[in-house]
Amino acid sequence: MTLDTPVRFTLLGYPVGFAQPWSLLLAGVGLAAGLLGIWIALGRRRRVLGLITEDRFAARLTPGVSQLLPALQSGLYGVALLLFAIALGEPQCGSSSELTKRRGIDVVVALDASKSMLARDVPPSRLERAKLELSTLLDDLKGDRVGLVVFAGDAFIQCPLTSDYAAAKMFLRAVDPEQMQQGGTNIGEALELSKKVLTSADRGAKDRVIILLSDGEDLSGEIQEAVEGLKQENIKIFTVGIGSETGEPIPMFDRRGNMVGYQKDANGETVLTRLDRTALESLAQATGGEFFYAPRAVAMNDVAARVDKLQKSELESRVTVRYDERFQQYLIPGLLLLALGMLVPGSARRRMA
Repeated sequence: MTLDTPVRFTLLGYPVGFAQPWSLLLAGVGLAAGLLGIWIALGRRRRVLGLITEDRFAARLTPGVSQLLPALQSGLYGVALLLFAIALGEPQCGSSSELTKRRGIDVVVALDASKSMLARDVPPSRLERAKLELSTLLDDLKGDRVGLVVFAGDAFIQCPLTSDYAAAKMFLRAVDPEQMQQGGTNIGEALELSKKVLTSADRGAKDRVIILLSDGEDLSGEIQEAVEGLKQENIKIFTVGIGSETGEPIPMFDRRGNMVGYQKDANGETVLTRLDRTALESLAQATGGEFFYAPRAVAMNDVAARVDKLQKSELESRVTVRYDERFQQYLIPGLLLLALGMLVPGSARRRMA
């Protein structure tokens, strides 16, 4: 357990605790500061007066000096700091149970991680641009479950359906074309695996979507068969084009990540890769989906807006415990004591006889 972990216990039959227990360390600081101020006001001042005069003459020689008022002021400040520290700890007393429901749709992102995605016609590369697009989608989703399927010559599940977007981003960062076992772009297998993720989901949503991020080049596999299966399950494909239509060579890297040249064909000619817009558009239209392409902007903003319009279903319901916050009961008295401390004069003037 760390200082950031909420502390809970039972007192007189009531559940109590602190949501931010680390701030209780400040309570000791406030109490120590108050005691130090009282000690200085009573002890140190008395010793200073004792150095210049005897106790029986102190009151007569220093008629405007009070020991009790500075001590009272320090005590008020110390208790105020103590109460502020307790309030900052978010004290809780009592609880209530409530049923929370989360609604959304199921989304599987099929990310192309083939060698052609290393092309740099969109900076810094097609793959890094696709990762940026997907990160934007994860930031815009509202309660939907998302999964990640990565493919090249074969496909595999990189992240199962989850509403933990931080975990999905962690899996996304690990995608690397150099680790793909087979070359090529087997879109058919990627679609079949994405469908399997959606259809096997617990309490699956009514509307389900596959978002394909790819340059659309050299699509292979049983695409038509996969599309027919998606249509039967009423699963739409939203395709997002990554790359340019002008053509770009595919860089090659050594084990240290340094570029050593460009990929060449059997005749020794440099291979150029281009965005196949037509293939991606036809793939989306076949399932009633849409094609998105924004070469100078982030297309996922439009994709997220389109996803948000789909019919959402109840994906999860659970009973959560809500603790009653009581910080006001410490903050308000602390403010009052602080104000009283500011009103207490540092010394009491009285008339000379």
